[in-house]
Amino acid sequence: MGVIKVAASSRSTAVAGAIAGIIREQSRVDVQAIGAGAVNQAVKAIAIARGYLELDHIDIYCIPSFSEVFIDGKERTAVRFAVESRAVES
Repeated sequence: MGVIKVAASSRSTAVAGAIAGIIREQSRVDVQAIGAGAVNQAVKAIAIARGYLELDHIDIYCIPSFSEVFIDGKERTAVRFAVESRAVES
């Protein structure tokens, strides 16, 4: 399973579409962001994806955590959101 990496300049609707597509296929995806702007875009994308998936009767939730990553030889702290689908009662 891959990781969707979100930047502050990412379009939240495009990221939401990617999240929704992977959730439909695999029921789980990780979304990773570094920095306040990127975390903001990631959270907005997850909320938008929830709306997209609602049309297909799929509900999602996310579990945030911290992750250490190396970028250009430097250790950075990323926020990682494990986004998963759950059964929806009719």
